Amino acid sequence: MMAFLNGFGLGLSLILAIGAQNSFVLRQGLRRQHVTLTVLFCGFSDAFLIAIGVSGVSFAASQIMGKFQFIMAWAASAWLFSYAMMHFWSSWKADYDLSINSSGFNTTSWKAVVATLFMLTFVNPHVYLDTLILIGSFSLGYDTVGKWQYAIGAMTASFVFFSALGYASGFYSRHMTSSRHWQRLDILIGGIMMMLSIKMLLAFPL
Repeated sequence: MMAFLNGFGLGLSLILAIGAQNSFVLRQGLRRQHVTLTVLFCGFSDAFLIAIGVSGVSFAASQIMGKFQFIMAWAASAWLFSYAMMHFWSSWKADYDLSINSSGFNTTSWKAVVATLFMLTFVNPHVYLDTLILIGSFSLGYDTVGKWQYAIGAMTASFVFFSALGYASGFYSRHMTSSRHWQRLDILIGGIMMMLSIKMLLAFPL
């Protein structure tokens, strides 16, 4: 039970910070578009990566990626920076289709949602640092049973968080009734992405 709680706590702490994936889930919830699909995709993607990390790949990956940690960190920083600029650009254009509470993303179809989520999840270097390296490495301190209890705890945290973010945000969609509201959201998310990008650079200076 303690292994499960430790996994849940670590998984939740890593995912709480608003990232590229989380901000997209928030948008889908506010727009009430394909929320269940979005939540399930994110939850199962995290579960898949956590399972790979905990299965033992984490040790080998940490040995290999440890040598390229600097490159990975800077790649993640560049990714976060580009995503921040995307939100700033969306805010600058202020071209929102308020009839569907849309944004700069063309995600009105489920295929577009899946394609966008795939990019935000599996092309983002930061997700591998969290799941394969951090969560996977912490699991090495448990025996076989404890390791998978820990993994299930981390997976559960992902499903709980994405469900809460996606469905709870839908209750606030009625307040997003003007372009100004969406502009502020874009600026807020862009600012958080920019700070995370800078924090990553400061952690691994030249």
